[in-house]
Amino acid sequence: MIFNSLAFAVFLLAALTIHYLPLPWPIRKVNLTLLGYLFYASWYPPTIVLLWIGTLFDWSMGRMLEHSKNELRRRLMVFGSVVLNVGFLAYFKYIGFLIENVNHLLAQASINFSLNPRSPALPVGISFYTFMSLSYVIDVYRGKTRAVKSLPDFALFLSFFPHLVAGPIIRAHDFVPQLATPKSFSWDRISWGMCLLALGLFEKVVVADGLLAPIADKVFAAPAELHGGDTVVGVLAFSGQILCDFAGYSTCAVGVAASLGFRLPENFYAPYSARGFSDFWRRWHVSLSSWLRDYLYISLGGNRASPARTQVNLLLTMLIGGLWHGPSWTFVVWGGLHGFYLIIERGLRAARIGAAWPPALAGMAAWGITQAGVILAWVFFRAADFTTAFHLVRKLIGSPVDRSLGVVGLGEAIIAVAAVAGVYLAQQAFRHRTFEGQADLMGRPALAAVIAVLILAIATSSGNDRAFIYFQF
Repeated sequence: MIFNSLAFAVFLLAALTIHYLPLPWPIRKVNLTLLGYLFYASWYPPTIVLLWIGTLFDWSMGRMLEHSKNELRRRLMVFGSVVLNVGFLAYFKYIGFLIENVNHLLAQASINFSLNPRSPALPVGISFYTFMSLSYVIDVYRGKTRAVKSLPDFALFLSFFPHLVAGPIIRAHDFVPQLATPKSFSWDRISWGMCLLALGLFEKVVVADGLLAPIADKVFAAPAELHGGDTVVGVLAFSGQILCDFAGYSTCAVGVAASLGFRLPENFYAPYSARGFSDFWRRWHVSLSSWLRDYLYISLGGNRASPARTQVNLLLTMLIGGLWHGPSWTFVVWGGLHGFYLIIERGLRAARIGAAWPPALAGMAAWGITQAGVILAWVFFRAADFTTAFHLVRKLIGSPVDRSLGVVGLGEAIIAVAAVAGVYLAQQAFRHRTFEGQADLMGRPALAAVIAVLILAIATSSGNDRAFIYFQF
């Protein structure tokens, strides 16, 4: 059941109806939890057991942490949570990857032995809800949040269906306090949530799936047949697709939550308007980048150590962030490239390179370099293997003479470039602006007209229905 499906439309209508029934608030919260479990079980019901185990274990750890004064015991509790959550993630997501690499090393050493690399089915959303649960236990240990007294409230925090399978990765101290106040029916709240849902679906269905995904798929599927122009168009198409796909999901999630009376944090702040790689990571997948900063980078020592150690911490954080996206060395390289970018940026900033430039020129240069680096890294994120990735990189940055088209038609190239240009212009427009702020400036009649156009475009889109890209992570 995905947001861009008729099944979800029916589910959401039923969920809103059940949620706003005139029942006591504790019962309505339980209803939301059950709806979350039903939503999650629509993929593969047995994996819901993992969610239940994590919920019960980490809720118990939080309660015991708050009442324990013994530091060794408290550390063991946190260690237990790390083992459980990271263990689930490692087994279901990385065991096949680990076995494949062990087999490769054994073969290189001429050892005639191999293990079965078959992986178990990956539970949808496990990368998101395990990080949420783990951050809760760490926050209780650090004294940054109080333990949740109510098990049903903690269960709802993890199972709230708008964010359950692909984020945002929310924190308990942001969500649980919202459960204290009963949510009353409000047309304004529901209509705003539906506006965000329509905007997110437009990004996903029309732009990502309808305009860009077919072109990106065609290019990344035939690396040996590509001309230089094909590569440029295909990589640009994927850069627009990945943003509209994931930002579209996050906008849908925020909108659905708003219609239920809850506030989820924004996950994207116009990342393609970034002037620098640190600025990019303050804007791209904010809930993950802030999680990595708060629970990994700072735990490694952050920037409190020597400059060399700080660079190591930064690179390790980005490498692990890359691996989080999937069991493939191409994701690790993608994360490593961003780590390298951030290290270089720190060095240039420390040396005050460009400090004397006019602000407008410095901003344009920073934007151009940032986008070029981000787009180059997307090649490794999207490519199925290194052979494909390196072939595309050679075509992308190779001879400037070869910009002809072979695999991609001229019409497709025009569509892709126009769509990506529209995405980049929209990113610039929203660099210092929120959707709510823009809606207030437009007024209700203009906003209604825009939403009507978006809905019409969604209804008439000819693109294939696709799961959101981040569901696989």
